[in-house]
Amino acid sequence: MKLYFSPGACSLSPHIVLFAAGLPFDAEKVNLRAQPHTTQSGVDFSTINPKGYVPALVLDSGQVLTEGVAIVQYLADLAPEKGLAPANGTLARYQLQEWLNYIATEIHKSFSPLFYPGSDEAKDAAWAKLTARFAVVEAQLAKTAYLTGDHFSVADAYLFTCLNWAGMVKRSLADFPHISAFMARVAALPAVQSALRAEGLLRD
Repeated sequence: MKLYFSPGACSLSPHIVLFAAGLPFDAEKVNLRAQPHTTQSGVDFSTINPKGYVPALVLDSGQVLTEGVAIVQYLADLAPEKGLAPANGTLARYQLQEWLNYIATEIHKSFSPLFYPGSDEAKDAAWAKLTARFAVVEAQLAKTAYLTGDHFSVADAYLFTCLNWAGMVKRSLADFPHISAFMARVAALPAVQSALRAEGLLRD
């Protein structure tokens, strides 16, 4: 398999999951600032993923899987012994998907205004919207170490990836002590350390 990623982007989530699952893979960086977006080897990324954004996972069969929440579940199912996602068809699996959808629609996309030019007022409004969403996560993490219980799952990889953007946009998570503890706990996991290092986001 081959993962196409951009450092620190949402593709960090499947990058973490690949390491956590212990699956063999290659990875190639995509320059999202270039027009057209170009892979490190000089390929027009739109020929790999016509949607134009990361992540994209090229399977050994040559088929391409896109959309992070789909990719991480696919990877988890390749290594069920790692416990990164509950079995398909169980209520626990649908509860995992509930968290993945919440992160995708209410947290991931709500960060967008903070990364693009705009007034301070608009950015403050976007952050206020995000912090209201964080309150739901904070309440859950007050009860369990990870989103679905005491075991790290693909939902935690995605949440960590998105919340890591707070520092990039110079915002603080200090008002959320359980989230802050979660971020430190996840950052210390070997798979997360490996992914951060592979993306050049962690220096030894």
